Amino acid sequence: MVNPFDLKTALLARHAQHVVLIHFPIALFIAAVAFDLIAQWTKRRGLAEAAYYNLLAAAISTLPVLATGVLAWQFQLEGQKLKGILLLHLIFACVSSAVIWLVWWVHFRARRRAEALPSYRLAVEFLGVGIVALTYNHERSARQFHCYSPPSSCGSRPTWSHTDY
Repeated sequence: MVNPFDLKTALLARHAQHVVLIHFPIALFIAAVAFDLIAQWTKRRGLAEAAYYNLLAAAISTLPVLATGVLAWQFQLEGQKLKGILLLHLIFACVSSAVIWLVWWVHFRARRRAEALPSYRLAVEFLGVGIVALTYNHERSARQFHCYSPPSSCGSRPTWSHTDY
């Protein structure tokens, strides 16, 4: 049995990092949208700053999440063509990342030009939260169909084929 507190095993597992890292851009983006909405409502500059830096951190954190997702695909499925839920998950992940970067860019551009943030950004942010939530739901579905846990709990190879769905 693998010790759950063994840091070396957790950090060096071939595919476990994606499952851990995925929560950072989700939480940072949702927090940023909440801060931005409250800043818009209360006109508090500090909350707008918090929103900006949360968006920046969320955008940057999408890069290792995407990279570890691709690595998990390569390690676990040996590069097989994605179908079904896993393909949808990959598409939603790319769209979510693009929306997170877009929202950050809107904030960055307004800061650089010393302009007020455009009002349409809230609609884009809410759309982004919906897409991120949908992507996370697909992450959970993908884990049900594909074992992301350490090899000791699911075997060293997947128990299904890419043609199963």
